[in-house]
Amino acid sequence: MGTAPVHDTRAEALGSDLSGSSPMGPIEKQHSFLPLLQLLWANGWSLFRAGVCAFLASTLLAFLIPVRYQAVTRLMPPESQSETLGMLAAAAGSAGAAALSGIAGDLLGVKSSGALFVGILGSDTVQDRLIEEFHLMDVYGDSKIEDARRDLTERTDVSEDRKSGIVSIAVTDHDPKRAAAMAQAYVAKLNLLVAEVSTSSARRERLFLEERLQKVQADLSSAENNFSDFASKNTAIDIPEQGKAMVNAAAILQGQLIAAQAELSGLQQIYADNNVRVRAAAANVGELQKKLEEIGGGGTQADPQGDSSLYPSIRKLPLLGVPYADLYRQTKVQETVYELLTQQYELAKVQEAKEIPTVKVLDAAMVPTKKSFPPRSVIIALGTMLGITLMTTWIVWKAQWDAVDASDPRKMFAIEVLTATRAQMLRFSRNGYASESNGHRHLSEEPKQTSSAKREVEDRNCQ
Repeated sequence: MGTAPVHDTRAEALGSDLSGSSPMGPIEKQHSFLPLLQLLWANGWSLFRAGVCAFLASTLLAFLIPVRYQAVTRLMPPESQSETLGMLAAAAGSAGAAALSGIAGDLLGVKSSGALFVGILGSDTVQDRLIEEFHLMDVYGDSKIEDARRDLTERTDVSEDRKSGIVSIAVTDHDPKRAAAMAQAYVAKLNLLVAEVSTSSARRERLFLEERLQKVQADLSSAENNFSDFASKNTAIDIPEQGKAMVNAAAILQGQLIAAQAELSGLQQIYADNNVRVRAAAANVGELQKKLEEIGGGGTQADPQGDSSLYPSIRKLPLLGVPYADLYRQTKVQETVYELLTQQYELAKVQEAKEIPTVKVLDAAMVPTKKSFPPRSVIIALGTMLGITLMTTWIVWKAQWDAVDASDPRKMFAIEVLTATRAQMLRFSRNGYASESNGHRHLSEEPKQTSSAKREVEDRNCQ
């Protein structure tokens, strides 16, 4: 009770100093905050309690907020650039290459591959694949794919450094291992999708050559099978070489036959037909004639072999030569086409690999060991400061309110509004539930309550 007059005096002094508009001298300016400091010192215990309560509440809030971890992957700027930019830069020379490339990119609307990467990483295709791979709908508690995409977007930050061109992919998650795995999965999905949606000329050429190679390979297999069947059926290993060998063999046999016939004629003039030497010479002539007939061939067209010989006869070689040459030529043509297409296909793959922007990882995502959210120390500090600030504001406002004269119309009006509002709140809290549950609230009671409230206000004003 002894401190009440001091408190009132300080409140009145504070109210007069804070609300006064008269000019103050230099000495008065130095002591303008003295009443405020005295007021805060007098209410130091309240400030201390408010600070402790705010500290405990902010500490509890900081530790109740779920912890999040952030994994970051950084990609090198892609090396592949537009052909137009390359030609313009080469024409400009080393001095103005960078400037002309930038101007050409602005004029022609050519975007860098880094901006393309950022757009692809934020596409629904990449997000849907990550949502499916990591079951993010269950992780985020979403029932629709659109909600899962929104949550994934909020937890993912993809940016490109304009100066260096480095693309950063930052993924935030409650599980540090999942955050690192998702950051790495972004790179894998980016690399795969860039190759899938590439529309370069080399890619179109490669796709055409792939289709052409399949057809040519089928034709080559068919030609090889036909040639193999023909050669196996007719014992036609190599018709030109076989013809030369058989002609040479026939010429040798023909010479041997002529010599044997001459020897037989000479022996027949000297000896009788039953002589041993004559019979031996006759047998030799017959054997040579048989071999010569086998090589020359005596069969028909229906029987190309003509006998049980392992090789076609000379007489049938011209008939076999034409289909043999035709089948051999078809096989060689298909082999040549297949070889040329294979070479072009390999070159197209190399060119496609050059044109497709490559994804090179500068910093791979590692499992984070330090949380990225929440900043507990900041939350505790701000919460404590907020509590002290609110209590200080309340103390200053209450002091100014107490310093206002009770007969001030503004204060009387404020008290009247506050009293009426409190009465209404008490009335609704006590009778609102019962009246709504019974459902038979009389409309005639409302004017009576309103008139009684007005009467109470009038009596209070008169007092």
